Amino acid sequence: MNWTAGGAVRVRVPASSANLGPGFDCLGLALQLYDEVTVEVADSGLAIEVAGAGAAEVPRDESHLVVRSFRIGAERLGGQPPGIRLSARNAIPHGRGLGSSAAAVIAGLIAARGLHPEGVSLLPDDDLLALAADLEGHPDNVAACLLGGLTIAWTEDDAARAVRLAPHDDVSVTLLVPRGALSTRAARGLLPSRVPHAEAARTAGRAALLVHALTAEPGLLLPATDDWLHQGYREPAMPETAELIARLRARRIAAVVSGAGPSVAAFTDLDLAADVPQGWTLHRLAVDIAGAAEIGLSTPPRRRLRR
Repeated sequence: MNWTAGGAVRVRVPASSANLGPGFDCLGLALQLYDEVTVEVADSGLAIEVAGAGAAEVPRDESHLVVRSFRIGAERLGGQPPGIRLSARNAIPHGRGLGSSAAAVIAGLIAARGLHPEGVSLLPDDDLLALAADLEGHPDNVAACLLGGLTIAWTEDDAARAVRLAPHDDVSVTLLVPRGALSTRAARGLLPSRVPHAEAARTAGRAALLVHALTAEPGLLLPATDDWLHQGYREPAMPETAELIARLRARRIAAVVSGAGPSVAAFTDLDLAADVPQGWTLHRLAVDIAGAAEIGLSTPPRRRLRR
């Protein structure tokens, strides 16, 4: 394809909390905390500017995750532009279980699609989701980031798929975010290859209940967020997280590990400021219902058309 120098696109991508207790690797919830990425076609080379979360750590070369994802999306669409200028303003903390890598992957793919005159028809949401899940390694966060709301993701015929559900109006999340990070790979490394059938069955039942609680009856969120599949196995890597969750649940607050951790997601409207451990931060967030979106460079955000 012919890339036009000076063509630019800005993308806004939400944070996400996955698993939500029993919904391991399948449930995700998009949250109103956003990264914004602007990609411009240049005559040559690669220039990267990053501000906000992770700015001191992320690379400024082809290994930058947004750039890598953009390149893969561009290749799927027919080829690479002569050069790229990338500017990122990050609000999603890195390595805290809030979908920062999923947001980067989705941002890069949507930016590539947005700069192609036939991008939406050549890379529709279903195909973009499958490509993003391949890059991320699992579909839960990328599904929530792309589609917004509450998502259920699965893999069929070696491709990720997802459906979006509308959360109940009373559902909001208080995030308690520690100073230290934990890699998803390290957290997954603590999981056993097999679990007892009884624990798997109990968790499956609670996952089904959780979908109902999040969409129709939030009063059931405490029992619906019980989990026997992954959180207990990960406690050695995040003891402060486990202790905080135990304290909150003892007060009948539906608190869970957000994604792979170590952040805590609590479904409550209560003020948890007194519960924040030293060095942690607190964010009270509504659910994002729009998902990833292209934003006009000088106009208010607009929603993407969905099929």
